[in-house]
Amino acid sequence: MNRDNFHILERMKQSAIPRQYVLDENNRKVAVMIDIKTFDKIEEAIENYGLMHFIKVNVKDKPLVVSEAKGSFSNIKMQQ
Repeated sequence: MNRDNFHILERMKQSAIPRQYVLDENNRKVAVMIDIKTFDKIEEAIENYGLMHFIKVNVKDKPLVVSEAKGSFSNIKMQQ
């Protein structure tokens, strides 16, 4: 586990997520309910982590010049 992940896990341990459990007929936990505000925070954290990872992986790529960027953008628009 890298250092960033360790710190994220430590922060998560320190701030317990308020939750309610959904139980089956045998009283086993089968699902978790969280409030929407907590869900939104979790979703944002996951998206930010993914974006950070994407940036780190692609940092070695050569930046595009303006004409290359415009060409790439035009190709994307035409594919949609």
